[in-house]
Amino acid sequence: MKNVLKLLITIAIFYYLFQYIDFYALITVLSKSHGGDILIALVFQMGSTYLAAYRWRAISKLLVFDEPLSFYVNSYFKGSFFNQVLPSSIGGDAVRVLDLTSHGYDKKEAFYGVFVDRVVGLVGLLVLNLFSTIFFFGTFKDSFSYLIILISLAGISGFTLLFFLNKIHFLQHYKFLNLFYRLANRLNSLYKNKTILLKHIGISVGVHLLTLMAIFAIALSIDVKLDFQIFLIAIPPVFLLMIVPLSLAGWGIREGAMVGILMLVYEDKTKILAISILYGLLLIISALPGSYFWIKGISKKTKKIG
Repeated sequence: MKNVLKLLITIAIFYYLFQYIDFYALITVLSKSHGGDILIALVFQMGSTYLAAYRWRAISKLLVFDEPLSFYVNSYFKGSFFNQVLPSSIGGDAVRVLDLTSHGYDKKEAFYGVFVDRVVGLVGLLVLNLFSTIFFFGTFKDSFSYLIILISLAGISGFTLLFFLNKIHFLQHYKFLNLFYRLANRLNSLYKNKTILLKHIGISVGVHLLTLMAIFAIALSIDVKLDFQIFLIAIPPVFLLMIVPLSLAGWGIREGAMVGILMLVYEDKTKILAISILYGLLLIISALPGSYFWIKGISKKTKKIG
C-alpha cells in the first residue's frame, strides 16, 4: 500500500511538470544526449558509491567489525539496487544491516553503524553546500543563498548538539528522546578522537563531489554549459528534499526540485528536467552490479542449505 501511494505521488508530480514542459521536446533532448559524457558520468557515480562504501567500512571498523572492503562495496551496491531498482519494502539501509547480521554481528550495532554512516554522509553534504554557497556567493539571488546557508548551519549545529545530549540524563527516561540519548552516547564512544570524525566528513564531501561531477557531465551531454559552482550550490538542496521518502526512489521529487531551483539561473526547463531524468536512469544503471551481488549471495545460501 505504501509503494502504491508513492507511485501515485510520483505520477502526480510528473503530470504537473508536463503541464509546463513539452513532452516531445524532452524526448528530443534525451535522444540527442552524448554517450561519451554519460559514460564519464557513470564512472563518477560508481566512484561515489565505492567511496561511500569505503566510508562505511571506516565507521564499521570503529565498531570492531572485521570485514574486508569488498564486503562493504558489495553490500553498498546491493543497497543501491534495492533503493533504485526494486520497489521493495526492504530499503537499502535494511539490506546493509541484514548483511552484517548474517555475518554474526549484533543487529543493534549493525544498525548504529549504518545509521552513523548516513548521518556523517548528510553532514558532509551540508558542509559542502555551506562552503560552496559562501565561496561562490552571488551565483544565486542573495535570498536563496542566505536560505541555503541557514539550513546548512542549522543541520551542522544539530549534529554538533547530538554530541552533548548524553549529558542531559533525563532524556533516557522518555521513549522517543531516549533514541537521541543513546545515539549521543554512541557518537561520543565512536568519535573520541574528533580528527577521525573530520576525516569521515571529508570522505563524505568527496562522495558528494563525485556525484555532482556525474550530474555536471550529464548536463554537458545535452549541451547545458553551466558553471560547476551552480551544481555545488543547487543540487545538495535537491538531495535534502529527497530524504523524505514520498515518491519511488526519489523520482518526481528530484525532478520537481531540480527544475524549481535551477530555473533560478537557467531558463530552459526542458533541459533541466532532462538532466534529472538522465541522472535517475544513471542511478539505476550504476546500481545494477548490486543485482549480481544479491543473486550471488542467494546462491551461496542455497548451496549451504543444500
